[in-house]
Amino acid sequence: MTSVGQSKDILGSNNTEQRDKIVQLLTTAYWMEIETVMNYIQASTNLDGVRAQEISESLEEDVQEELGHAQRFAQRIKDLYGTVPGSADFSAEQRFLQPPNKSTDVVQVIKGVMEAERGALEHYNKLIETCDGIDWVTQDMVIEILEDEQNHYRTFESFLMEYENS
Repeated sequence: MTSVGQSKDILGSNNTEQRDKIVQLLTTAYWMEIETVMNYIQASTNLDGVRAQEISESLEEDVQEELGHAQRFAQRIKDLYGTVPGSADFSAEQRFLQPPNKSTDVVQVIKGVMEAERGALEHYNKLIETCDGIDWVTQDMVIEILEDEQNHYRTFESFLMEYENS
């Protein structure tokens, strides 16, 4: 029997470089989810108007799901011998999801959500490819999360079509 230390498993000592790369990608994913949670909270709270109600409610639901994704990424970072970063390491990047000038600008919020989801889809696909053949556990986890993000994107894409056609 081969010990984990010398195996082809991602935890093997001979896979340190690949594991570090995966941890780095997981850390980016973690921060993306944390920032999305912050922005979905502000957007769901700041939006005003009857037309904004459905968008606000959808974002409120998504907050819990996105937070769950962040927690899963954090646990996987730890499982791969990484350290989950603290707030001092945070750097905001979602300029497109900042509060709109008018609290009734639902379309700007929808487009910002779609941009955040598009970024997640791109990053998670890269993470899945990086894990291929070396870290099946992380790959499976990210594939599950990717499905959620695709669903979020499609939901907001349909909201945008409705707003653009009204």
